[in-house]
Amino acid sequence: MKEATGEANMTIVTVVLIGIITLIATPIITNLVQQSRNRACCVNNGFQFTGGRCMNGTTQVQMNTLNCDN
Repeated sequence: MKEATGEANMTIVTVVLIGIITLIATPIITNLVQQSRNRACCVNNGFQFTGGRCMNGTTQVQMNTLNCDN
């Protein structure tokens, strides 16, 4: 019985760790996808994506003015 309790505890620990890792990884992955989407939109409209901003030479282009499918 003691061995079964230990296995159950390890299962609970594993499930909790998976949940914690998911909570940490989700915002990171979401941010990476959004940055990739913004970069593609900017470059496909003929601008340069530098430092997290869409640039037309030295002028920043507002992402919401570009024609991109979101």
